[in-house]
Amino acid sequence: MPSPAVGRPAPSFSLPAQDGSVVSLKSFKGKKVVLYFYPKDDTPGCTVEACGFRDLNKQIAGQNAVVIGVSPDAPKRHAAFAAKFGLPFILASDEDKKTCKDYGVWVEKSMYGRKYFGVARTTFIIDEKGKIEKIYEKVKPPQHHTEVLQYLKGNG
Repeated sequence: MPSPAVGRPAPSFSLPAQDGSVVSLKSFKGKKVVLYFYPKDDTPGCTVEACGFRDLNKQIAGQNAVVIGVSPDAPKRHAAFAAKFGLPFILASDEDKKTCKDYGVWVEKSMYGRKYFGVARTTFIIDEKGKIEKIYEKVKPPQHHTEVLQYLKGNG
């Protein structure tokens, strides 16, 4: 599978969500999808990012867009994270990391000289027809939600 790139079809997926449902990219045709990949529920950076999207969720929805967060955490952990912070959008569970790999965000990282694999914090804006419209790499959680909203409004 070719690497995800602007203008290419977004890799399809069907993943369990925090509410027990299954979320598929194809079910959002006709809407933009803000697909954001994050390392782990209830950690400092991931909480800041999720709460930012929570705070702007109505404005993002007003741009005919939905937010979907994806991490390798289990659906039960997603449910607790969503409940704790009042997250109104879908958190999808990619426990086998297939979707993370398909999107090229399962990467080797290094901390204090120790190498390990994890999720590179990345956001994909997918257009109404299922093509990748924009990619944000090395996302900075504190301001990311506002840059996504500005982009969706045509000012990004």
